[in-house]
Amino acid sequence: MSDLSAVMKACEAIEQQLTKFAEKTEAEIKATGTVSADTKAALEGLEIKQRELADRLLVIEQKGTQQQDPETKSETWGEQFIKSASYKDKLSLIGSGMKFGSVGFEVKNTLTGADATVAPDRQSAIVPGTFQPLTIESLYRHVPTSSNAIEFTKENVFTNAAAEAAEGAAKAESSLTWSLVNMPVSTVAHWIKISRQLAMDNRALAAYVDLRMRYGVNRKVETQLVSGNGTAPNISGFMNTGNYTAHGYADAALGSVLKKLVLIRKIIGDMEAAGYFPDAIVFNPADWATVEIDIFTAGTANVVPFKYDEAGRPVLFGRRVVSSVGVTADTFAVGAFGDHGTIYDREGVVVEMSDSDSDNFTKNLITLRAERRLALASEVPAAIRGGDLTPA
Repeated sequence: MSDLSAVMKACEAIEQQLTKFAEKTEAEIKATGTVSADTKAALEGLEIKQRELADRLLVIEQKGTQQQDPETKSETWGEQFIKSASYKDKLSLIGSGMKFGSVGFEVKNTLTGADATVAPDRQSAIVPGTFQPLTIESLYRHVPTSSNAIEFTKENVFTNAAAEAAEGAAKAESSLTWSLVNMPVSTVAHWIKISRQLAMDNRALAAYVDLRMRYGVNRKVETQLVSGNGTAPNISGFMNTGNYTAHGYADAALGSVLKKLVLIRKIIGDMEAAGYFPDAIVFNPADWATVEIDIFTAGTANVVPFKYDEAGRPVLFGRRVVSSVGVTADTFAVGAFGDHGTIYDREGVVVEMSDSDSDNFTKNLITLRAERRLALASEVPAAIRGGDLTPA
């Protein structure tokens, strides 16, 4: 019998004895709560024999390494050992957390660190950044156009002098004035550079870049539709001067409690009296949170006409509440948006690529450009009323 076979056989014998003493140890702990001195001594003796066998294995392995033909490919003693049944049995005992009384396996060298050969669990999907909800466009009707400007005639002032008239008497004369408005189509655009390799090798990431570029354009459009100042190349937003009617209320006219709600309800009444029936109330998200908190903390949730519709959207005084990041903080608008105006779409969001921009060709880069062309025609300024949510 070879030295290696003898050592392996001795290892197996010790493992069998360890298993036997493990059972004995468990029985003693259950019976007396401790391990007898004889059992401890026997385990310590087995541990010493284990060390001796380990030393012998090391010597045999070193001899085998020196004598091995370098061109002969075979398993090392260590590889044979870890594949042996006795080693696997010991490993299973360690994995089960079994201890032999106060004596355990002695490990003099602890191996730590990550194994670089283990492949990571790579997820194919891309974790996206935030995409804020865009809500303003849904309030308006959309009409396509093929021009670079929108021109329309808008009612300026209507003086209604209609009155009763006696037979044969002169009738009252009313007046109506008009103004011609020319609204240029605006372009909202941005660009980014990516490598050709990215565009060709990682289609998922390239598609995500395309999605982000489109979102970026529409996110800017959201703000422009509300507060664009109309100075070229800006869109003239519905809160731009001349495109809406200021509510005109001062703080003193709003009572002492729930002033924001009082202000909104007064404006709705004023608009209905003027012939406009609001379909939405538009807030900055932070301001709507304040109004909603006021409703509940004041204990008026069952008094103020406030609810959520079937889709979970808030409804206040029978009007849809729209929370938009495009609305400036501490401003708001109550509007009959269907009457107020029209969004004219010249071109939807278009994403184009080119390798001819600047030094793209020599650097293997591609420029992505996303742009959209549109205009907002605020045809009836009286159909929106708003302004400062906390007037002086």
